[in-house]
Amino acid sequence: MRALATIVLVLWATAACADWRGDVQSAKLVGEGDFRVFGFKLYRAQMWSERVPVDYDERFALHIIYARGIKRERFVEAGMNEIERLASTPIPADTLERWRADMMQAFVDVGPGDQLSAVYLPDKGVRFYAGDRMTGEFDDPAFARAFFGIWLDPSTRAPTLRKQLLGMTQ
Repeated sequence: MRALATIVLVLWATAACADWRGDVQSAKLVGEGDFRVFGFKLYRAQMWSERVPVDYDERFALHIIYARGIKRERFVEAGMNEIERLASTPIPADTLERWRADMMQAFVDVGPGDQLSAVYLPDKGVRFYAGDRMTGEFDDPAFARAFFGIWLDPSTRAPTLRKQLLGMTQ
């Protein structure tokens, strides 16, 4: 009976820790900041990385804690608009549709306090989490870079948040 209890405890502990943090176990908080629209806070974003400065050659995670409710369709629409805006060359329509479908699979509706995370996997792609539940993994390095570019590209619509996430501000 004691052995069974130990096995159950180990399985529970493993499941409890099986979230985005397990993908970046040695990562440290690089920076964080709030994203606001018209003065209303939408979310608090955090960048976790195994290397500083954050580099596309190493794993890193973007962790977001929401202050307001947002529908997944709105996430997808806003994300795709930014990916297209930031692209240095036009992205083929079939690629955009595949990325849109991937985002629809990975994203969920959120309310205040909900947390979404994305982990960059070098030369592989991206893994998405809602709370501690993985919602999608996509083996597509171009999609991963385009997605994280929403926050990390120098031409982001949120340059102050970018600097905060990358630890470039005090």
